Amino acid sequence: MNSALLIIDMLRDFLEEKGSLYIGAESRAVLKNVAARLQVWRREGKPVIYIMDSHLQQDPEFEMFPVHCLAGEWGGEIVDELAPHAEDILIPKRRYSAFYGTDLDLTLRELGVRELELAGVCTQICVLYTAADARMRHYNVTVRKNCVASFDQEAHTFALQEMVKTLGVKVI
Repeated sequence: MNSALLIIDMLRDFLEEKGSLYIGAESRAVLKNVAARLQVWRREGKPVIYIMDSHLQQDPEFEMFPVHCLAGEWGGEIVDELAPHAEDILIPKRRYSAFYGTDLDLTLRELGVRELELAGVCTQICVLYTAADARMRHYNVTVRKNCVASFDQEAHTFALQEMVKTLGVKVI
């Protein structure tokens, strides 16, 4: 069964101190852990897909959250420590789920992928909703606790439990 690593929103606005939605001290640990997983996937020659918030200035999401990850701006760039390689796939998104309004499902099916490992931020937002949409499309999903993080620890914990109890995600 083919598998792919989805690196979700590991972007400057979430992981750098001057980012508009900086997740805080957790950023260093999650960055280190995702970088380690990325090395494993690259060694094994498995597909790596970067999912990136890429908002427009008038995005309705900004009614709930500060302006962040604007398309083409510093905050929406992948952090240097996880710089993509030429063979990696980059998929911009404007909503929480990496599947909504993108060609992610088509890309995965063309690659023959049926199993996903999700890593990134924020656990209770983009990771959770991507996991939900993946499960609704019958993908097997794994999330490593040390490879996801959030600015809200309580919501992070809830999201991990929801993934296990409701979605059938393998959380390790």
